[in-house]
Amino acid sequence: MEHVKAHRTGTGTGSRRAGLLAATAGLVLAGMLTAGPASAATTGADDSTRPATRAACAYYDGNALTVYGQRGDRVKQVQCLLANRHHLGWQDVTGSFGAKTRTAVKEFQTEHHLTADGKVDKKTWRALYA
Repeated sequence: MEHVKAHRTGTGTGSRRAGLLAATAGLVLAGMLTAGPASAATTGADDSTRPATRAACAYYDGNALTVYGQRGDRVKQVQCLLANRHHLGWQDVTGSFGAKTRTAVKEFQTEHHLTADGKVDKKTWRALYA
């Protein structure tokens, strides 16, 4: 009876779902603002012993050219994807494409047999999303 009443008044499942989505988004954001995903933050461990868990990078969904000197969500997306692969520290996910990000992009490109020019083009985006 309670479920029927909640459905009639417009509350219940929909508002519970919205609350769950908001809480989930908050957890993802909290993980990204600290040291990345909690399970990936290990002290004294090298990359081979870290869990494969990755943060959900949800700043940008595209493949536009992203280069040194730019700022914004595209840059944060690149940085988050690079941090997931241990090419960049989580503290460096700033939204500003500087020297550290360019170096990390070049390392990633070399590792993936791409032209290591430090520019995130369509091929580099594809490799980052893979």
